[in-house]
Amino acid sequence: MTGSSHEQTSVRYFCTAGNGMETFLVDEVKRKLSAQHVIHLQGKVIFSSSASIRSIINLKSAERLFLLLKHDTPLKLPAHMNRAKAVSLLQSKLIAQNELSSAAMLWSRLQGELKDRATHGGEIQSPSVGAKRRRENGGQSSALGDKCDGEARNSGQKSDEVRVVNENEERVDSKRKRLDFAHENQCVDPQSELLLPPVDQISFRISCKCSGSLARHFSTQDVSKILGANLTTSLGWMVDLRNPHLEVNVNLTDDYCLLGIPLTKSPLASRSYVKTTGLRSTVAWAMASLAQIQPGSLVVDPMCGVGTILIEAAQEHSDTYFLGIDIDNEQLIKANGNVVYAHLEDRMEVLKASSLGLPLNSASVDAIVCDVPFGRKFGTKVDAAVNLPVILSEMARVLRVGGTLVLLLSPQLSHLVKKTLTQGDAKSNSPEEKELQTEKQDCPSVAASFTKQLFSQGCNNGTVSTREAESPYGQNCTNAVSCLKHEQSFRVSLGSIDGLIHKYVKSDLCFK
Repeated sequence: MTGSSHEQTSVRYFCTAGNGMETFLVDEVKRKLSAQHVIHLQGKVIFSSSASIRSIINLKSAERLFLLLKHDTPLKLPAHMNRAKAVSLLQSKLIAQNELSSAAMLWSRLQGELKDRATHGGEIQSPSVGAKRRRENGGQSSALGDKCDGEARNSGQKSDEVRVVNENEERVDSKRKRLDFAHENQCVDPQSELLLPPVDQISFRISCKCSGSLARHFSTQDVSKILGANLTTSLGWMVDLRNPHLEVNVNLTDDYCLLGIPLTKSPLASRSYVKTTGLRSTVAWAMASLAQIQPGSLVVDPMCGVGTILIEAAQEHSDTYFLGIDIDNEQLIKANGNVVYAHLEDRMEVLKASSLGLPLNSASVDAIVCDVPFGRKFGTKVDAAVNLPVILSEMARVLRVGGTLVLLLSPQLSHLVKKTLTQGDAKSNSPEEKELQTEKQDCPSVAASFTKQLFSQGCNNGTVSTREAESPYGQNCTNAVSCLKHEQSFRVSLGSIDGLIHKYVKSDLCFK
């Protein structure tokens, strides 16, 4: 739908998401893009937005981004349908010639906007962008622009200006020749002046997934051949499996028919600000989004690994401080490398310490986010299952009342956490503990100025050695775990295995 001349056109997109991440993606597109007509499918979210493509490619919970071509009801074929009739029905179900031509133009415009973003203007830009830059750059740029428009320059200008003008003029002349040729072949978007090849020279390939009852009639290769032949015949497009201008993505299931064109070559989940990858970036972002991080907060990951969760959080919160703690020297070196690579040295530090004895004051942390290591891939020197009660007690101790704890756990560790919290509730309600509860967590603490010194002086590239033995606080603060009140849980895919994200808030009920 097109608005006034001052409004951008609303475009229909869809994103893919890991299993369990769809809820986060729905919330993100509504909150960040003011998206409308949002549809939640398994592994996908469809939405309309008039936001710039530059904003849309910054979605953090999405895997890949597509321009939507068609979202339709599934194709139902009787079991004994004639093959020729089934092919005819499939062709009619897939996209029409005029729809794909219009989509190709829109795709071209969006690609141009992305190119402008990547090259800070590039060689081809819209007249409005060029005029703005000439105004911003002053008289010389204006003169250059006048020359590009064909106006004569004064003969007394400096040689270096003439050289720049000549180079710019050659570029623009080349652009105009290509525009004239493209206009003759009717394959240019007049609003963006961004080019596709002549209509009979566009190349494409088809990426197809076919499942359910339809797969009994057609394989993915069959669908690709049928759609490809239709595009070649009706539009004159050419198949190119290696380096096409366009890729048509087709998903045919028992629930829907979905077609789209990818808008980026690399997944949105591939972060340009991360040097060494760890936990899947989309899951790390989801955990950070649950932590209720506020300006000026201190956010800690007591088993940070390479620092993925904190780095994702830091991208969203520019006025917050982050501390990553780990016992593994190799992980800390990688984490510190990520901090430097992401230019977060002024807001994030990494520190060597054990999660069994955190070198932090009690009630000094606003939020804790932690991927508790599990499985062979997520191995650690700390046995999380055996030490889980102490780890939880330490997290609860350093977390302030009202603070948020977000954990990523395996199903097995999740069960142990639930058991530990249940036992903590029972123990805190026993007669022996009620007297201790009135002391309001009367525990010894480390130096009061630790946190301030940590961020003002640094941590020697993440290799500072601190107390690594089991915390003495665990025995004195046996009721700490019972203060963690469960709020939300999400099951998310981590590839070959699933993980459970749990959110807790520290309550003051155990102190009353």
